[in-house]
Formats: sequence, C-alpha cells, structure tokens
Amino acid sequence: MKTIFNSPSDLVFQIPGGSPLIQVSNLVKTFRTTSGSVTVLKNINAEIYPGEFVSIVGRSGSGKSTLLNMLTGIDHPTSGKVSIGGTQLYELSESQRASWRGRNMGIVFQFFQLMPMLTLVENVMLPMDFCEIYAPADRETRAMALLSRVGLQGFEHKLPGAVSGGQQQSAAVARALATDPPILLADEPTGNLDSRTAEQIIALFQELIGQRKTIVMVTHDAILAQQTQRSMILADGVLIHPTLVAEFPKSDHDLLLKLNALAQPVSIPAGVEIDTSIQLAIVVSGTLEARPSTFISGAMMRTRQYGAAQPVDLAALRRAGQILRSGSKGPLEILSLDVSALRHLMENSAKGGQD
Repeated sequence: MKTIFNSPSDLVFQIPGGSPLIQVSNLVKTFRTTSGSVTVLKNINAEIYPGEFVSIVGRSGSGKSTLLNMLTGIDHPTSGKVSIGGTQLYELSESQRASWRGRNMGIVFQFFQLMPMLTLVENVMLPMDFCEIYAPADRETRAMALLSRVGLQGFEHKLPGAVSGGQQQSAAVARALATDPPILLADEPTGNLDSRTAEQIIALFQELIGQRKTIVMVTHDAILAQQTQRSMILADGVLIHPTLVAEFPKSDHDLLLKLNALAQPVSIPAGVEIDTSIQLAIVVSGTLEARPSTFISGAMMRTRQYGAAQPVDLAALRRAGQILRSGSKGPLEILSLDVSALRHLMENSAKGGQD
C-alpha cells in the first residue's frame, strides 16, 4: 500500500543551524555540438541557505537557465556536484531524482510546460497526484485555492490554450506550489506577466520566504533582482565572486567578469603576518589588522581592524610603517588584486574599453 502524505511536514529538510541548504561544487557544463564543444558553466561554486530569496542574474546566454537545470536535477553536469539538504542529486538514479524532486521542489519553467489537454486546475493537481501528497479528496480544493491566489479565479476549468501567456505563467506558479515544497526554483517567473500580476507573484514569493521557504529565481531584470535578498551574477558562464558584486555594485557584467579574473582568493590562518607580495586586498571574511611597527614613547599602539567587504591598500599601509596580520580569532579570507593591473583595468573601462 502506498503512503499518502496528508501534510508535507515530513519532507522539510533538517539542516543544522548556519549550514547551507544548497551547495554547488566545481560545477561544469559543456555541450557538444557539430561545430565543437561549448562550456556554458565554468567551475561554479555557490551556497544558498534555508529561507533565502536569491536571484540568479545575467544576460541572455550567460548560463542562468542551465544552472537552474543543474539545481533541479533535470540536466546533468559535465563535472562537479550539487548537494541539496544533504542529498547528492547526481548520485541518484533518474527515477529516484524525479521522485525526490517532486516532493522537495516546485519548479516554474520559463515556457510554462503545462499539459495542454488538462485544465488549469488539473495541471495544478498533477504534482499532488504524482507525489501522492494530500488526500485525493483535498487536492482539487487546494488547487482551486492556489489558482485563486495567483489571480486565476474563474479560469480554473479552462485549457491552457484558451488563456493568455501571462495566465499560463500564473498557473505554472500555482502548480509549482501544489505540493507545498520547501524549495521553489523559478525561471523568469514574471517574464510574461503584466506589472500588476508580476507584483502579485513577487508578493507571494515574499510571503513564502516568511514561511521559511527557499526561493531561487532566474531573471535578467535588475530591478526585479533588487527585491530579492541577494543576487548571484553570471557572466559568460562564470559566477562573479559576491564580494566583488558588493564592492562594485554599479559595474556592468563585462567589467565584473574582468575583475573576477584579476582577483585571487587567498586564505590566511589566524594571527599570521600577510605576505608582502599582496598589494591590495578586499576582505571576504575574518579580520585584517594593521598596527604601527614602532613604539612611540607615551603613545598607545592603536590597532586598526578591517572587516568583510572592506578594501585595504596594503602597500600604502606598509609604506606608513604598519605591520599587517590576520586577526587572532579565526582565518582571514581575502581577494588579492594587483594595484597596477586594477588601475589599468579601471582606466580602460572608463575609456569605453579602448586601449
């Protein structure tokens, strides 16, 4: 006898406090074509925490939808891992992954993927039927309520072909929520909607975040991305380091991509003097300390501390006679940049990319 889940409560991930829900490690995706190989995701590493509303932002062709397909387990990476709630997605068989996905994820596809021969309410009931979540007698009531929530009251018994593209998109959102999944993945969920309905959908997403759902949304709309808690920027298949995104918020994606290539991650154990070859650093985590190298009689030796997202001109501090060390309470993670290379990059960018 098969189990009927009357509540999705048993499906909620048990994640230790402070641990990521979604972990992407060294993810690469290469497509083979008749004209050669094209790598659309290049060594992606990312973490998303329970209850976060995260946007994946990038231009058309940057790899956004491909990355989302990796997170859902719909497509296979060429190499790398995706772990969600402690489950390694690509260690599951196709059938295991489909069953796991149905119970743990709601997916809003860019092109709806509604079943054309089923009414909107039947489309929304379909995931509940497939996953056997909620008693059969309750599924239609839940589907009707979800369609009403996305503005489709009165359209429940129409076929997808009889409603507009925006209404199909709204129905796709309702279907994604059918099993009350802990994770919602949405590919351009407002792309076909008028502004009023788009605001309604985003308000619904914000409401779900308040219920400790986790939402990952692909969008090319920078204004829409600002309504999420943070943005992951993809440029030419590369995930831009979030510290660079925070430090250069007004930079275009081409410049961020060049900065990302220039910045070198460096990890320094606690209480260790920083290598003199490092000229400019942006603190990612931990504390960087600077104190005078000489003691002045009658004066206190004041130590300055630099925390996360702070750029520090180490070369200038050394010239001023400062000793630079990592803080004593934990390791220091920084992005190291060559001053002359950064200056050349920024000057060239200001000239519109002309040498």
